[in-house]
Amino acid sequence: MATSNDKHLSPLSAAGVLISLGIIFGDIGTSPIYTFRFIVGEHVITKDLIFGGLSCVFWTLTLITTVKYVYFALSADNRGEGGIFALYALVRRYKAKWVIYPAVIGCATLISDGFITPAISVTSAIEGLRLIHPVSLNTIISIVIIILVALFVFQQFGSTVVGRTFGPVMLTWFLYIAVVGGMQLVQNLEVLNALNPVYAFNLLVKYPGGFWILGAVFLCTTGAEAMYSDLGHVGKENIRVSWIFVKIALLLSYFGQGAWLLSHEGSTLNGKIPFFEIMPGGFLIFGIILATFATIIASQALISGTFTLVNEAMKLKLWPATRVRYPSQVKGQIYIPAINWILMVGCILVVLLFKESARMEGAYGLAITFDMLMTTSLLVFYFGVSRKSTVRAIAMGLLFFSIEGAFLVSNLSKFIHGGWFSFVMAALFFLMMFILLRARRLRELHTEFVDLKHYVGMIQDLQSDNTVPKEATNLVYLAVADSKRYIDSNIIYSIFKKRPKRADIYWFLHVDTVDSPFTSKYSVDTIIPKKCFFIRLRLGFKTDHRVNLLFNKIIHEMADAGEIDLVSPYPSLHKYSMMGDFKFVIIHSWASSDSEISTFDRLIIQGYRLLKEHSLSTEELYGIEAANLEIEKVPIQVGPVAKVKIKREKD
Repeated sequence: MATSNDKHLSPLSAAGVLISLGIIFGDIGTSPIYTFRFIVGEHVITKDLIFGGLSCVFWTLTLITTVKYVYFALSADNRGEGGIFALYALVRRYKAKWVIYPAVIGCATLISDGFITPAISVTSAIEGLRLIHPVSLNTIISIVIIILVALFVFQQFGSTVVGRTFGPVMLTWFLYIAVVGGMQLVQNLEVLNALNPVYAFNLLVKYPGGFWILGAVFLCTTGAEAMYSDLGHVGKENIRVSWIFVKIALLLSYFGQGAWLLSHEGSTLNGKIPFFEIMPGGFLIFGIILATFATIIASQALISGTFTLVNEAMKLKLWPATRVRYPSQVKGQIYIPAINWILMVGCILVVLLFKESARMEGAYGLAITFDMLMTTSLLVFYFGVSRKSTVRAIAMGLLFFSIEGAFLVSNLSKFIHGGWFSFVMAALFFLMMFILLRARRLRELHTEFVDLKHYVGMIQDLQSDNTVPKEATNLVYLAVADSKRYIDSNIIYSIFKKRPKRADIYWFLHVDTVDSPFTSKYSVDTIIPKKCFFIRLRLGFKTDHRVNLLFNKIIHEMADAGEIDLVSPYPSLHKYSMMGDFKFVIIHSWASSDSEISTFDRLIIQGYRLLKEHSLSTEELYGIEAANLEIEKVPIQVGPVAKVKIKREKD
C-alpha cells in the first residue's frame, strides 16, 4: 500500500508553467489594481512619493517574494509539498515543541485573509465601471455580492472545467497589464530611477508619514504565500520560471502607473484609479472584464487553498472534524461545505461593512503579515537545524524579520481602520485551534497504557469461555497506543472489566498522521496468531484518511496471505462462505468530574466539549459504518483526584 512520492514532483514543462500562472499567481497578480492607489491615497502626487513608492514595491517583490519565497521557501519542500503545515511537519521531527505555535498562528491568519482577499479584489475590479459610466455605490456592492455568491455556490460542483481556463486567462491578464504598463512607461523612462533603493529609504525616513505608507506597499506581495502553499500542485521549477515572467509583468504595470502619476504631479488622485487610468479608452471595457475574471480566479485559488489548509489541520488534529467532499476526480481537489459557507458569509459581511475597496484596505494586510513572520521563524529554524547552516539562518532572520517587522508595525496603524476585523477573525481561529491542541495534550498526558503481553493469556481464556456471550466475530478497537507492546488501559477496561466482550478475533487499530505528505502504509503485528492483531496505519497529512476502506483492504490482503479466515464461524453461514461480522468500538475519554484541575484547564475542557458537539464524530470522520458500532465513554483523571472528607456517625 505504499504510495510513491515521485509522481507528486512536477517537472518543468510549458503546461506546468501555464498551470502555475492560473493557480499560483492570482492574488499577487491582481495586486496592481489597488496597490499604488493605496500608496498615493490622499497625498499630493510628488516625485519623492512616486519614486519612493516604486522603489519600495520593487525591493519588496525582490527581497520578500523572490528571495524569501521563490528561493528559500521553495527549497524547504516536504516531498514536493509546501505550505505552513508542510514546513511544520519538516521541523517538528527535531522535537522543538514551540514550532506548533507559528504553524497554528500562520493557519489562523491565512484563513482570516480569506475573508478579505475575494472582497477587495472583486470590488477593486468592479469599481473600474465608474470610468465608463456613473455607477452608484449600491450598484457596485450588489454586483460584487452577486459575483461572490455565485463563486461560493459553484464550489460544490468542482472547478475542473473552469480550472482548465485559469492558465490561459491569467496569461492573457499578465500580457495585458505588461503591454499597457509598458506603453505608459516608455513615455517617461525617468521613473526607472526608482530602482535605486535610496528612494525607498528617503520615503520611509524623510517623507512626512512615509513609514506608514509601508502598510500599502505590503499589498504588492500579499499573494507570495500562495507560491509556497500551492507548491505541490505544479512543482518548484515551474513556479520559479513563471515568476520571472510574472514579476516583469507586475513591474511594468507598477512603473507604468508611476509614469502616469508623474504626469499629474502636484494634484491628488481624487478617486481616480491609476491602474485603469493608464488603459487606452478603447481597451478599458476589455480591461475591466479581464480584471474581473482575474480577481475571480484569484479568489477561487484562495478558496481552494483554504480548503486544503483546513483539511491538513484536521488531519493534524488542529481543527474540529468537518465533513469533506470530493466534487471531481481531480487529485487533491476537495470541498468543505462548512468552510465554504463561513467564507461566503464573511466576504459578504466585509463588502457590506466596508463598502469600498479603499476602506477594505484598512482590513487587508495585517493578518497576512503575521503569517509571513511565522513562516520566516520556521524557515530560519529549518535552515539552521536541518541544513546545519547557522550563518545563513542568522542572515535570513536578520533580513526578513527586519523587513517584515517594519511591515507589521506599519500595518498596526490600520487596526482602527478595519484591521481589527481580520485580527478578530484570526484570534478566534487561533483560540479554537489552541483549545484543541491544549485538550489533546491534556488527554495524552493522562491517558494510561498497559503492557499488552500481561493480558495475552486473559484474551485467550476469554475467547474460549463459552459462558460469556459473543460480542462479535471480529471486534475492532481504535487505539491511541502506537505499538504492539503497550495498549490503552481504556481498551483493556472495555474488554474485561466494563462488560466482558468475547470475540473470535481482536483488532487494535492505530491511525498515525506522519510528516511525509502522501505516505499511505500499514504494518501488522501479530499478538496471537489468527486471533489478535495490532495494525498501525501511517497516513500522510495530504492523503485521504478513509480508515474504513483502508481497513477493509488490509484484512482482505491478510486473508489472501492466509493470516486470517474471513469466513463466518457460524455453521449456517460458513457453508455459504459468508463473511464474518465486524464490530467497531470507539472509546471517548471524558474528563472525570472527580478531577481537581485549574480554572484554565477547566475552561479548555469546556471549550473542547463545545467544539466536539459541533464537529463530525470519529466514526463519520473515518467513514466507519454505524450499522455495527459501539461508542463508549470512559472517564479519565486530568488532574489530582479531588479531596473529600466524610465522617461516619456512631449510633
